This record gives sequence, structure tokens and C-alpha cells, in this order.
Amino acid sequence: MIVLDENIIELQRQQLEAWRMHVRQIGVEIGKRGMKDRNEIIPLLHTLRRPTFFTRDHDFYYPWLRHLGYCLVFLEVKPDEAAQYIRRFLRHPGFRTQAQRMGKVARVHEEGISCWQVGVGKSRGRTW
Repeated sequence: MIVLDENIIELQRQQLEAWRMHVRQIGVEIGKRGMKDRNEIIPLLHTLRRPTFFTRDHDFYYPWLRHLGYCLVFLEVKPDEAAQYIRRFLRHPGFRTQAQRMGKVARVHEEGISCWQVGVGKSRGRTW
């Protein structure tokens, strides 16, 4: 399941849907508008079946947030580039399947991807 934070703008969500990606957004189909970042969203993710959560909020990029039940992706890109980078992330050989993504906290940026993984101490960088 692909879950978008409220901070992903509507045009980017529409682009993902135009690419036939099934997404759910906080405050639209799931959760409620104005949910408090980690205090409310992390518990919500625990109730979902293996979600990958995309946000532009840096507060979700910490190694202690790793959990085998979800994947967190911090998009450090311009707001109008979010859909493009979400698509690139989901097509990357290391993150293509849901199983490959679980247990990771990732940061997506122009140069590539940095991530922490459950059971691995250091952040690993990957290029596009």
C-alpha cells in the first residue's frame, strides 16, 4: 500500500494516479486531516498492511523509526517533483517490491537514496 502524507500536493497525487498507481493520502482516504506527524501517523501505519509512506517532512527520517511492518520515505525534493521521485524510488532495483522496502527509512534526493534498514547500523547510500 502506498500512503502519501498531506504535504504531497494534489497535482502530484493526480500525476501518480495518471500513471495508474493506487495511492491513499492522509486526510483523504485514510486517517484524518491535520494528523500530528509522528505521534499519530506512525500508530496509523502500524494498523495498515505493509505500507510505504511518502512524506516531505524531515521528522520521519530517523533510524529509530525503522520497523519491519512499514517503510518510511522522506522526499527531499521540490514539491512539484514528488511524483517523479516516488515513481523513481518504486522502480529502483533495491526498492521495487514491497518486501524489499519493509523495515527501511529512506531519504530520496536528486543524487539518489540514503536509507537505514532494520538490523543494519549504518545509513547506506544508493545512486539512481
